[in-house]
Amino acid sequence: MRKICLLAALYLLFFQVEAALKMPRVFADHMVLQRGQEIPVWGEADPRQWVNVNFQGKKYRVRADREGKWMLKMDAYPQGGPYTLSVDTKDDSKVFENVMMGDVWLLGGQSNMEWALKNTNNGEDSIKAADHPNIRLFEVGRNLSLEPIDDVPEARWSVCSPETVENFSAVGYYFARRIQTDLDVPIGLLDINWGGTVSEAWTSAEALMSHEDFRERVATNKTEGPRDFSDPENRKPNLWPSSLYYGMLEPVIPFAIKGALWYQGESNAGRSYQYREIFPLMIRDWREQWDQGDFPFLWVQLANFRAAKEEPGDSDWAELREAQSMTLSLPNTGQAVIIDKGEADDIHPRDKWTVGERLARAAKKIAYDMDVVYSGPTFRSMEIQDDQIRISFDHVGSGLVVKDKYGYVKGFAVAGADKKFQWVKGYRDGNQIVLETGDIADPVAVRYAWADNPDDVNLYNKEGLPANPFRTDEWQGITYGKK
Repeated sequence: MRKICLLAALYLLFFQVEAALKMPRVFADHMVLQRGQEIPVWGEADPRQWVNVNFQGKKYRVRADREGKWMLKMDAYPQGGPYTLSVDTKDDSKVFENVMMGDVWLLGGQSNMEWALKNTNNGEDSIKAADHPNIRLFEVGRNLSLEPIDDVPEARWSVCSPETVENFSAVGYYFARRIQTDLDVPIGLLDINWGGTVSEAWTSAEALMSHEDFRERVATNKTEGPRDFSDPENRKPNLWPSSLYYGMLEPVIPFAIKGALWYQGESNAGRSYQYREIFPLMIRDWREQWDQGDFPFLWVQLANFRAAKEEPGDSDWAELREAQSMTLSLPNTGQAVIIDKGEADDIHPRDKWTVGERLARAAKKIAYDMDVVYSGPTFRSMEIQDDQIRISFDHVGSGLVVKDKYGYVKGFAVAGADKKFQWVKGYRDGNQIVLETGDIADPVAVRYAWADNPDDVNLYNKEGLPANPFRTDEWQGITYGKK
């Protein structure tokens, strides 16, 4: 009889644990909820059990489905806080304290987005001054999966302080500090990235199945891929398309966000033409999965890197930058150009402050509709006049600036129909650049900053934003056809 009672007690304890109210780790103390739009709240409970959510004096109620899944959407609220969010069933409850209403930004990409504040220029000083209670940091631990999961194994919210920020994304921190200071709004950062990764690892299998280069791999991985990602041989995201989407990103969807910041592309540079398709595919995929419209998506163009070359030539990194710029054709997108901030011998530029500042400029225009100059000069048109070429630009801001003692612009190359590029001299004439073509017979094409490391570029607008690298030709590049 005693054994029967003990077994019954153990059964009841097990049942209560299994039946406990569950919510993903993105819901926790210190979180930021997105102001100004409906807020999805979701989790698990007993099948068909009623779930109550209370926030700012309003009560919401939803019934779990037959599998115990539930979701509701709270009303839109203005910025403010701190508040308390409570969730309960007849058997269990959760209470989240110090909740702020503000703007939530996702930080995605590879190592340059992951790069810790402590490892940047002036990082130590920035850490000491990082007492920002209205900036909140959410960090997702590394995880892989080839199928949807309910939650990430490791994640936490924390209030930004010298103790919590030193290992956090430097780009994300500098961006948040600028936006929070200038707009006086709480900022939440969802830090979800993994160094050295390719964009297809961050794209859903459903989206990748629409691309012929990945259809077969995705299908094979779904049927034959590993289920033990603790094995070091398997724990390599680039081997498994969609593995980071399901392992790290999808569990936080559809947590309401203001927009996304993306710093990635280095690992896809050898397939830059393909990136023209799979980068916008990833953006469209995220927007579709989040189901909150064309939210702002801003990225960092690749910096200058590797040894500078004496003569103009082909470059896979230049082609990747071109693919990034082409993606600006999607609505509500923006790009931070940092062609002047790279380091020849280090793929991780230490000046992350400038990156965050330029992303913040783009966000002010695209996400907040502020009247700011958010882009450097971009190519508009060229006009060939005898032995000169005139280049016109958009986004000149208050005017073009050539940072040179004698006023000569650098980084321009011109070619004739033979496709052989030569450096040319140029100068500013108002808001145009005039290039002297000299002995180049019948010039047909212009390239600017078209190199892995165009380390002498010096064309800006007066707002201090560098001109975007470009080419006027459509000649086949060195990454064409690479898969």
